Amino acid sequence: VQLVESGGGTVQAGGSLTLSCEASGFTFDDGMVAWFRQAPGEEREGVSCIWRNGGSIVYGDPAKDRFTISRDIAKNLYLLQMNDLRPEDTATYYCAAGRRGWFATRCDISRTILYDFWGQGTQVIVSS
Repeated sequence: VQLVESGGGTVQAGGSLTLSCEASGFTFDDGMVAWFRQAPGEEREGVSCIWRNGGSIVYGDPAKDRFTISRDIAKNLYLLQMNDLRPEDTATYYCAAGRRGWFATRCDISRTILYDFWGQGTQVIVSS
């Protein structure tokens, strides 16, 4: 499995960006893909996740009402559309993939340990 992020960059506050994660070799039916972010000096935090079968989508508090996660299974692409960006969204954004547990009822971004595969990250800078 290889995860490659793209789409980061510098944008003014109020602008939009779409991040892409190409998940080569990630074909598990019980798979889930998440976006995490980490600002300098801060802990990594969950932004959003989606089950590979589309059965569950979860957003962290910073992402609610502004970000949208989606997937294109045919292309093995996972997208994060980010609107109304704020300076506090400045961070390195990471794509992560893992397999949900047998009894999972929803996608989970509470713990990074749930995800076995990680991309290198793509930087997002939002200027005020």
